Amino acid sequence: MAVVFRTQIRERRSPPVESFRWERGAGLNVHVICTSLEGAKTAFSVARKLARDLGASITVLAAQVVPYPLPLEEPPVGVEFTEQALLRMVGEEEVDTAIEVRLCRDSEETIREALAPESVVVMGGRRRWWPIREWLLAWKLRRDGHHVIYADGSDNL
Repeated sequence: MAVVFRTQIRERRSPPVESFRWERGAGLNVHVICTSLEGAKTAFSVARKLARDLGASITVLAAQVVPYPLPLEEPPVGVEFTEQALLRMVGEEEVDTAIEVRLCRDSEETIREALAPESVVVMGGRRRWWPIREWLLAWKLRRDGHHVIYADGSDNL
């Protein structure tokens, strides 16, 4: 179970590049998974280029964990704070963008439940020698049938 807050950023969409337009572009949504603000910035820059080329919209998905002693509706850090940080990251974009902050107990489960089958997902982070939480989540999302792009800052689209 999760409490969902959704903020629509922009209604205007830039015209897509026709040579790259995907058949399902009208309903295509690129999901940016926010596991850290640094990783989300990297993922958003890749997702912005991808969404612009495909004529898609972007949804920034943040699962904010609320510890068990607290009620689910009363996180230790306000949803407004998280939304403002993500709004600053998104800035002024010409791609339809929405921010979803989901209050939950288990972030991985919440993210997996929030995605429609075969979603296009972009995650970001730093490259490391050992598996980290973001890599394991990306692996599980691929196993679930999603199309996952892991951006580490060196990716250039």
